[in-house]
Parts: sequence; structure tokens; C-alpha cells
Amino acid sequence: MSCLLVPVDGSDNALRALRYVIDHKPMFKPLTLHLLNVQIPITSASVRRFIDSATIHKYHQEEGEAALANAKALLDGSGIPYSAHIQAGSSAETIVATADENHCDHIVMGTRGLGSAAGMWLGSVTTKTLHLAKVPVTVVK
Repeated sequence: MSCLLVPVDGSDNALRALRYVIDHKPMFKPLTLHLLNVQIPITSASVRRFIDSATIHKYHQEEGEAALANAKALLDGSGIPYSAHIQAGSSAETIVATADENHCDHIVMGTRGLGSAAGMWLGSVTTKTLHLAKVPVTVVK
């Protein structure tokens, strides 16, 4: 059984990665699929002084659901069962931790080009995930 994690940020690149999984689902059968949206944590003491943690959590959930909406619609139309997760944290570390927690044996993710030397061909989150992951990572262009 294949367990795949597909990080989704609402971008076209993330949807291309998900379409890759859908188009190649016979290769992964039987398949357990996890979608993950990682929200940037609100750590500012100034913000936290005026906004309680329940409100911040609700904000992360709403933003995460919005980012996952198109991916869920694609999967609902494909007949592939999935679980969706929304986490707040450092993107690459959270992707790798979620893959570990769900016993995923593969991460499939999109990429984007950057102008910086550190991530000239791959986005910084993709580059860091490739570095940290203990499982294979497929990067879909």
C-alpha cells in the first residue's frame, strides 16, 4: 500500500502535483492520500496580546480550507479517498513531520522557480523538504 503526502498551498504548482498523482493512481494502488496545507504561524507578541489563540486557530483553519478547496474538488471528482490536514508551522519541517506521523512513504509536491542562488531551480520549501525528508520526494514541474 502506498501512502502519499501532497502539500497544497492553493497554487497551480501544487495542483499540478496533485494531478500527477491522479493521473498515475494505478502506479500507487492501493493508495492512502493525505493533503496538507501549512499555515505560517502568528508568533508576534504584539498580535497575540490582542488576539486570542482560538481566533488565530480559526483564522488558520479558514485560510487552510480556502487553500485546499481546489485540491479537494479535484480529488472528489477522481474518486480517490483522502484525508486533509491543516497545520501551522515552518513549511518544510511540517511537511516532513506530517509525512512521518502518517507513515507516508512518498511526498509529491510542486515547485516554483526563484531568483535567489539558494533556490534557483526549486522553491525554498521544496529544496528544504528534499533535504529533510526520509522518504522519496517527487517534484512535479
